[in-house]
Amino acid sequence: MINMYEVSETNKMIEHENLDVRTITLGISLLDCIDSDLDELNRKIYEKITTVAKDLVSTGQDIEKEFGIPIVNKRISITPISLIGAAACKTPEDFVSIARTLDRAALQVGVNFIGGYSALVSKGMTASDENLIRSIPQALAETERICSSVNVGSTKTGINMDAVRLCGEIVKETAEATKERDSLGCAKLVIFCNAPDDNPFMAGAFLGVTEADAVINVGVSGPGVVKKALEKVRGKGFEELCETIKKTAFKVTRVGQLVAGEASARMGIPFGIVDLSLAPTPAVGDSVAEILEEIGLERVGAPGTTAALAMLNDQVKKGGVMASSYVGGLSGAFIPVSEDQGMIDAVHAGSLTLEKLEAMTCVCSVGLDMIAIPGKTSASTISGIIADEMAIGMVNQKTTAVRLIPVIGKDVGDMAEFGGLLGYAPIMPVNEFGCDAFISRKGRIPAPIHSFKN
Repeated sequence: MINMYEVSETNKMIEHENLDVRTITLGISLLDCIDSDLDELNRKIYEKITTVAKDLVSTGQDIEKEFGIPIVNKRISITPISLIGAAACKTPEDFVSIARTLDRAALQVGVNFIGGYSALVSKGMTASDENLIRSIPQALAETERICSSVNVGSTKTGINMDAVRLCGEIVKETAEATKERDSLGCAKLVIFCNAPDDNPFMAGAFLGVTEADAVINVGVSGPGVVKKALEKVRGKGFEELCETIKKTAFKVTRVGQLVAGEASARMGIPFGIVDLSLAPTPAVGDSVAEILEEIGLERVGAPGTTAALAMLNDQVKKGGVMASSYVGGLSGAFIPVSEDQGMIDAVHAGSLTLEKLEAMTCVCSVGLDMIAIPGKTSASTISGIIADEMAIGMVNQKTTAVRLIPVIGKDVGDMAEFGGLLGYAPIMPVNEFGCDAFISRKGRIPAPIHSFKN
């Protein structure tokens, strides 16, 4: 039973502490759209998306009005397009035509992003996979709502270094293709290790082939709520600190569970998962960095940062798992630089470096996220950073990712402006020693010994 105190408490979290449902993401399988004729394939894709998702935005708005819970984004994820386009697409340009179709469909149904312009190549690349990856710069330059991802490694298969090398080149080409907008295209491109099939958060969302024909996944967020709760236990011991985080995460996840259940019932589409990820925004008071500083750090990046983040991530997951039978996606804490005012301030103060961020990714939900670097950074250096992050995911049996933005024409000390939820970011320095000989080796880094579990 929900009592009046809980209703009042939830209202307070919404009104004063930036609690929101970050996204309702409708996953749509496009497997039944596969066709060897490209025009027919595009027609089927457009028809399927605009039919299944026609009520997504209006349903989200109705739930917002009825329950008073802000739902910031309504989004779509689809089956990886490298699979859907394999029979019809013989060139990268063929895949770009699908990107345009997806963009039109997203506009028609009113969503802000559609994820799944993706390829899964952790062990090897088909011709279709490679063509899709090579099409990414043009696809992201010519569309507004497409988000792209490439899974290049996993604990089970190792790291596909041929794909890592190619992705470094593609990130650089995407930056060049969108340089008039501070290389914005790279903000919609994620390179993954151990990518989950049910992630509702962009830019890495796609619908795995083991999923149903359509599914509702919800992503909730509440850094501001957690920070406010921790203010009440300043100076207390770790036991009280952890209990507070767990209880707060439970309450936040219950809000997501409510919204997910309502959306599922109203649209007649199965509920998939709730993703409880502390996903910050540029808004003041909606920062993961500020949570870590409330825990006791002078600035994020100070000694103790990785331990504090590990504790936060673990307690968030423990609280969330108790609140829903189906917690999935990434779930935990995001540490993007551009979307978190506290992280931006820490970079300006000199406490937060790329190397420290990499250490933090060992214990958080996602990896090096929304980090602007000098536009002159070489493709091989970008590939090296990707490889390092993929190794962290592979060895630690966790999802991790890289979303780097080499901002063409800008260098350390400059600012990149992305707008909206993507925010802005200072250009961070990158280690300038080369790794070309390492990246140019062909083949695959083998899976770690603990991957053999059959």
